[in-house]
Amino acid sequence: MNRGIYITANDKFTEQAIALLNSIRYYDQDTPVVLIPYDDNYQNIAQRLKNDYGVSLYGDLDFIKRLSQKLYDIFGEGFFARPNQFRKQACWFGDFDQFLYIDTDIVVFEKIIDNLNYLDKYDFLCCDYQHAGGITNVFTNKVIEDGVFTPTDLQDIFNCGFWASKKNFLSETDLYEAFTECAQHPEYFDFSQKTSDQPIINYTILKRINRRFNVVRRPGKAPGSWAGSPHFQQQGNTLIDPKTNQPLQYLHWAGMRIEPGCPYWNIWRYYRYLGDPNPPADPPAPKPEPQWKQKLRKIKKTIIG
Repeated sequence: MNRGIYITANDKFTEQAIALLNSIRYYDQDTPVVLIPYDDNYQNIAQRLKNDYGVSLYGDLDFIKRLSQKLYDIFGEGFFARPNQFRKQACWFGDFDQFLYIDTDIVVFEKIIDNLNYLDKYDFLCCDYQHAGGITNVFTNKVIEDGVFTPTDLQDIFNCGFWASKKNFLSETDLYEAFTECAQHPEYFDFSQKTSDQPIINYTILKRINRRFNVVRRPGKAPGSWAGSPHFQQQGNTLIDPKTNQPLQYLHWAGMRIEPGCPYWNIWRYYRYLGDPNPPADPPAPKPEPQWKQKLRKIKKTIIG
């Protein structure tokens, strides 16, 4: 069985990609990793990841452009804040029979590819507690009112930064049809926080793949993974979730800027400079936002809703 990991990145996200690859290779020297370019500015990061980590470039770049352009055209210009996030859908058509997709604002704490063992019984995997927050940032209540999804379906909402499946389990036609359905019902989706791919991909998976499994539902549960969770406890260069008394499998800085002062900065810094004998000093942490700005933002939020 041919297994591997896909990532998306461009030159702008070189630092994040290095931290992610350092963490992957610390626990796993052998699993192949393939880069899906986020845009046309990828030559420097592709060369560095190839030289330092053996990362390959996705084999058919023309296909990526055609796929992403077709998905973009279905919705039209200006609909998505970050339309290039849909390039990750090239995962379905790459070299790996079973694949894991990982965003670059993640570091891992184990041989992460072993989670694909669950694909012996399931066709789609995720590993997060996105569902615990309800449907916010994914769907609106309209999907409940119109009976688009059952409450059970909505318990399988997932974060699109970490997921796994099988080659060609969804076809190009499946993707285009799902996107067309979504374009016909924009009222179903919550784009209030400028998410792009997450609502649409959740819709696609929940509608078209029945054998889904969230790894956090394994016996004994699984630890959390979001860097916005303040309760994780550092143990060496990993983290422990005291709610499950288990080490984290990975940490995801979804929705936040990775910089000095951010949650678990020292963990990210450790993996970014892993093996570097002369890591640079931290740049100054950003100054805290003035209280008047915080109050103004709250007032605006109350007025706008």
